Amino acid sequence: MPDNYFTVSQITDYIKELIEVDPLLQDVWVEGEVSNFSQSTLGHIYFTLKDEGASIRCVMWRSLAERQVYLPGDGEAVIAHGHISIYEARGLYQFYVDTVQPAGLGSLYLQFEALKERLAAEGLFAEEHKRPLPPFPRRLGVVTSPTGAAIRDILRVLGRRYPLVEVVLSPTLVQGDEAPPQIVAAIEALNRYTDVDAIILARGGGSLEELWAFNDEGVARAVYASRVPVITGVGHEIDFTIADFVADVRAPTPSAAAEMAVPDREELKATLASWSERLAQELARRIKEKRRAFKAEEEALLRLSPRAKIEGYRQRIDDLMRSAASNLGHRLALLRERLRGRILQLESLSPTGVLGRGYSITRHLGTGQVVKSVAQVKEGDRIGIRVSDGEFTGTVNE
Repeated sequence: MPDNYFTVSQITDYIKELIEVDPLLQDVWVEGEVSNFSQSTLGHIYFTLKDEGASIRCVMWRSLAERQVYLPGDGEAVIAHGHISIYEARGLYQFYVDTVQPAGLGSLYLQFEALKERLAAEGLFAEEHKRPLPPFPRRLGVVTSPTGAAIRDILRVLGRRYPLVEVVLSPTLVQGDEAPPQIVAAIEALNRYTDVDAIILARGGGSLEELWAFNDEGVARAVYASRVPVITGVGHEIDFTIADFVADVRAPTPSAAAEMAVPDREELKATLASWSERLAQELARRIKEKRRAFKAEEEALLRLSPRAKIEGYRQRIDDLMRSAASNLGHRLALLRERLRGRILQLESLSPTGVLGRGYSITRHLGTGQVVKSVAQVKEGDRIGIRVSDGEFTGTVNE
């Protein structure tokens, strides 16, 4: 036997660890057609996602399924989010789904993820390209709608925090098919014809479709090519766009972007400019270190997480319950057949069955005993005779 052999469990565990430390496979959207949809007695959901070339088994645990507004059926096109792992008991790779939605809405997410991945590979999101904001900007460019609430919020915040700054508005549409080229032209105009120190790219909240102009590749490249830092304040805190990933600074709202763009005049009265700049640099350095440390700890926790084993045990319980139910059914059927055989056997041995075939039972009325021999009676004794349909009495004559 060779010295370097492995058990099946060791190989499976090794493959599983490789999959579970891959960031792409632990946070992935998959589009496909649903087939073999079923729900176990414990409430867990199992189905297959397939396309013309392949298929993948999917699992959604009951705790996640109960929170879903929409659950698919066989034949429906969906987009699902989750992570890939191995079910050791069967040696299968599976897609553990936490969110599922109709493919009509999911196509936008697929476009978003595809563009995000491609631009990230090109280096448009690289931290080394991101520039610090000027500590005391003289002039800020703002790219947004001239009639929207975003420009009013930005001007209000800038006036309160740092009234010395001059604002140059480069107007544009922020929604619809015509918005992306206008946004690109507005950013380029500020870079080409003005001496702004930074640019705020902003719009108020909205749906995914309404914010889609900020997921345009042309807009992303215009932000990346800007000669001055760009701050994005698009939508609400939970909204992320491609422009946010490319920008030097991402703010959760237009108002927050204005606050990030300028210092606070009250703070400036209390601190020296040189001390403020050193403090900001030190704070940025520490945040970067903490992010690296947090990322390392997060990866370590992911490798040690018991989640995968728990998921395997959950599915194994489902398998055992199905097997137990099947075995119980077979055993009950066998016991029923045995009982029916016993009943037929008892019926064949029953005295009433014998009587039905023409025999009778004679009892001595004096003693109550069944007469099995002529020696048990004598002339004149009263006897009772039982036949299949009743009884009658008689007297022994000889």
